[in-house]
Amino acid sequence: MSLPLYYLRPAAQGFAAGLLLAIAGCGASSTSDPAVVAPPAQGELKTEALVREAAMADTAQAKRSARPAPLVAFAPMPAGEAYPQGYRDEQREQYQALADNPIHSVTEAPVSTFSADVDTGAYANVRRLLNQGRLPPEGAVRLEELVNYFPYDYALPTDGSPFGVTTELAPSPWNPHTRLLRIGIKASDRAVAELAPANLVFLVDVSGSMDRREGLPMVKSTLKLLVDQLREQDRVSLVVYAGESRVVLEPTSGREKAKIRTAIDQLTAGGSTAGASGIELAYQMAQQAFIPKGINRILLATDGDFNVGISDFDSLKQMAVDKRKTGVSLTTLGFGVDNYNEHLMEQLADAGDGNYAYIDNLREARKVLVDQLGSTLAVVAKNVKLQVEFNPAQVSEYRLLGYENCALKREDFSSDKVDAGEIGAGHTVTALYEIVPKGEKGWLEPLRYGNSGADVSVKNGEMAMLRVRYQLPEGGNSRLIERPILNGEAGKLSTASDDLRFAAAVAAFSQQLKDGRYTGEFSLKDTEALARGARGDDQFGLRSEFVQLVELAQSLRTPTASNQQPNDNRIE
Repeated sequence: MSLPLYYLRPAAQGFAAGLLLAIAGCGASSTSDPAVVAPPAQGELKTEALVREAAMADTAQAKRSARPAPLVAFAPMPAGEAYPQGYRDEQREQYQALADNPIHSVTEAPVSTFSADVDTGAYANVRRLLNQGRLPPEGAVRLEELVNYFPYDYALPTDGSPFGVTTELAPSPWNPHTRLLRIGIKASDRAVAELAPANLVFLVDVSGSMDRREGLPMVKSTLKLLVDQLREQDRVSLVVYAGESRVVLEPTSGREKAKIRTAIDQLTAGGSTAGASGIELAYQMAQQAFIPKGINRILLATDGDFNVGISDFDSLKQMAVDKRKTGVSLTTLGFGVDNYNEHLMEQLADAGDGNYAYIDNLREARKVLVDQLGSTLAVVAKNVKLQVEFNPAQVSEYRLLGYENCALKREDFSSDKVDAGEIGAGHTVTALYEIVPKGEKGWLEPLRYGNSGADVSVKNGEMAMLRVRYQLPEGGNSRLIERPILNGEAGKLSTASDDLRFAAAVAAFSQQLKDGRYTGEFSLKDTEALARGARGDDQFGLRSEFVQLVELAQSLRTPTASNQQPNDNRIE
């Protein structure tokens, strides 16, 4: 029996990653497998390598000294021959570079506003990269998606609203002068039998770049898991695209599972990638079988490597924005390695009023399309926005952890014309603020002439005011939830809930995978200890898996970083 790489202990994972890469290379053909790049001729290689090395030496030196170069897969070489010195397989994965949210002074900017985001694709993609034996690029790490990957025990709604709201305050594990404010939103779950009839269009990339184990074969296995969940009242269409797009299966009742599986099994990969024409055809099929007051959704399964027709990012995103007005949403399911366009996949889902997931194994496919099918398909609230107003009498500075590409202007909160995130049945949304209580040492130098100009003589017992605005799925005027956050005693981190301590560990890990500028001396060992002690019930083993990923990241860092001892006084 073979085990996923993330079930191995850290000492064995680096060796296993290299061994698996070597086995994959020895078993592939350098001329037929598009996932493997054959080495160029010796003379061409030497010239190309020297030019590339010289051009990149100055700019790359700082990064190389900060963290080791990632492991990469090489094309197979004849037995007994070594790879030429300097040879590297080029990685073409695309990520969006986002700067961390800035630190704000409450006297200058007391209000923080952002769109809800329930995507989780970044976590699965980071897991894939770590299991391959390489640290993820900074653009792959979106803190909120790592934190929101895990279930939390939040309060369910009791007042007729579509979701409940939970808040909690505790000391920050990495800074003795700051506190962590956790905001949690939990929507009521729905069983599959309770969902509205679904009109689903499977849009599958069958281009040559998907002709690999992590591509089309994984897509086919994933979609067949969803087919098992279909009901008689559901309809499924199948559209594929490569050099051109075509309809493989007209709208078909969910009771005809054998017919749908057969259509999926017959898919083969090859050719270029005309993704835009495939998306247009999928929307046409969705409109053809449109179910009023039902679930109308396209599930796009691709590596995002579009290279024929409309392929620029802005045009593809605008297409999704225009098409969502028809009542059809777009969910993206990411597959593949090496050429994966994560930036496009995440942003297409946001523009299409859908959600984004990365499928790195069948366990993740089952999580997204079986265990969490209700939250993947059924929307309970749309255009969900969060706003926090901090009381300058209680808080001097703050920063929002993650949600960098979800920021909204203060005035956007009250405008129903400004699009925001959707929350599905059973979804949880977690937001973390790191705050500096009044009187504690902060990040910013004090202003000589600073004056809040605000009357804070009343309601000084409130640390902040939380506001949540949303619309029901059928539209209409937005509704508002307001809740004061009281300035309770934070106590010790060890007395905080498992959920807050575990979310803090995930937030620390996300920052440490990037530049770690705010986590200071809090090490990966500290993060591991914090997460290990906050696993709680862990019914599905997801938190234990996270602990293993932190261990793996330690083994991939420099010996100095990976051998650091836990900083016990920071996690009490």
